[in-house]
Amino acid sequence: MPTSSGCADADEVVVNILVTGGDGFVGRHLVPRLLETGHTVVAACRPGGEPVRSWLASRWHDQVEVVPFEITDPDSVRAAVRAPCDAIVHLAAIASVREARQDPGRAWIVNAAGTARLIEAAAALRRGNGGPVVLVVSSAEVYGSGPATPRRETDPLAPQSSYAASKVGTEMAALEAWRRTGLRLVIARPFQHTGPGQAPEYVVPAFAQRVLAAKRSGSSAVPTGNLDPVRDLLDVRDVAEAYLALLQRGVPGEVYNIARGEGISLHDLFRRLAALAGARVEPVPDPSLMRSGDIPYLVGDPGKLRRATGWSPRYSLDQTLQELVNA
Repeated sequence: MPTSSGCADADEVVVNILVTGGDGFVGRHLVPRLLETGHTVVAACRPGGEPVRSWLASRWHDQVEVVPFEITDPDSVRAAVRAPCDAIVHLAAIASVREARQDPGRAWIVNAAGTARLIEAAAALRRGNGGPVVLVVSSAEVYGSGPATPRRETDPLAPQSSYAASKVGTEMAALEAWRRTGLRLVIARPFQHTGPGQAPEYVVPAFAQRVLAAKRSGSSAVPTGNLDPVRDLLDVRDVAEAYLALLQRGVPGEVYNIARGEGISLHDLFRRLAALAGARVEPVPDPSLMRSGDIPYLVGDPGKLRRATGWSPRYSLDQTLQELVNA
């Protein structure tokens, strides 16, 4: 049963978990981790994507139910969100700043309206125990620009991209439903995370890909965008572990940063990747890679999450970067 201090008692086991976007970058790490810890998983995935069984270890094939999921279709959402369901991890979203910029309206439809639709379906399952725990994944991008100090959950939200604005809408939809329905709902604000398998449209795998390509070709120049911003960078496996912790210990109605609490400039990040790859290369500014509205400093304070769950990162930044280069 839920308690005032968290989503579940220490001895309560959250058994049946629905993961929307279960075949995405984070989902591919979270789903097997949930299975390893004794949960049963329903992976809700967009039709036409890569089959789950192509990337999930064979020992788990019979323990995951895959259901079609299109977040813009109310019937599809209701069909996926059904009893028995102890918890939902809502990962399905437009997660790319670039993609959201190309069609801001669709970003709002998927991220904000889609979340509202999902939560209404979850609230319909609410019974005497408060219904399923719902973990809604937002983004640290909602903070926007601010002082060069770690962001806290109480800091004002100042989105400066279509993606970040749609994620503020995601949070508002979630909290409105929590206040109105009493659904056990927690919001996570992960800071930037990476690891093997991340698409090259994101900065860290893009750096690694270009550095390795330059090394192979013998070139000393690597095109880059703005390298001044400072970011808080996590391993995707640590983020998945934080989601698991919040399912058990997150307080309903609360927001939690998922962060290392340390910043690194993109320039230093480039240098570390090049050193780990054994490449003697130099970054060369490329106007086509410059992004308007870059947040100069985006580092998180993870104190609230640590106090609530005991979570802390297990993977060092160099370990994550080395694995990404090797992959």
